[in-house]
Amino acid sequence: MPARRGEKLREHILWTAKDVFLEAGFERTSMDVVAQRAETSKRSLYAHFPSKDALFSGVVALVRELYLDRLGSPEDYLTAERADPADALVRYCGRLLQLLLWSSSLRTLRMGITEAERVPEIASGYYEAVFEAPMARIVAYACRTWGLTQEEAREVAEILVGRTVYPELMQGLLGVREPIADRPDEATLAADVDLDKIAASVRRLVPGAPAS
Repeated sequence: MPARRGEKLREHILWTAKDVFLEAGFERTSMDVVAQRAETSKRSLYAHFPSKDALFSGVVALVRELYLDRLGSPEDYLTAERADPADALVRYCGRLLQLLLWSSSLRTLRMGITEAERVPEIASGYYEAVFEAPMARIVAYACRTWGLTQEEAREVAEILVGRTVYPELMQGLLGVREPIADRPDEATLAADVDLDKIAASVRRLVPGAPAS
């Protein structure tokens, strides 16, 4: 196998470092271990990432990209079989919760919280991706679908996520509920989260949403 170079090596290091950070946590992760696991030299590692903070920042950016790509937008949950726009919003919120309750996501969130005071810019960037970007997608969808104003849609999004996502996420972060062990699949969405509870909130908040 030819040696990885340039961007391919950088990407490989990030994927390797992601696993090491999740296994060991930030404090116990060393650049030596990352270089060894990535099968590259420390010189090459430091050429791409001059410090552990820079490496962690790169890993957080990678996780943000993966997370938002897997989540998509509410329109992505509209299908020929499921054409109800309110149902699409229910499934989008369910998918958001499902992804956050994944054991890998919970460990990453805990690391971000632990390091937030020391590297606030990394924590704020992760918060924007994990919470603000999904919220903005709900706002845009509600405006387009139901003709709500930005202010009305933002209020709906904040209440909806506050009722259906945050309580269970806090339970997951504190270990009160079992995390989702395997990578969340849309096929298991209904088994992993309570879609009926989310649907009840959508019906109360969105004008014209069906009662069932």
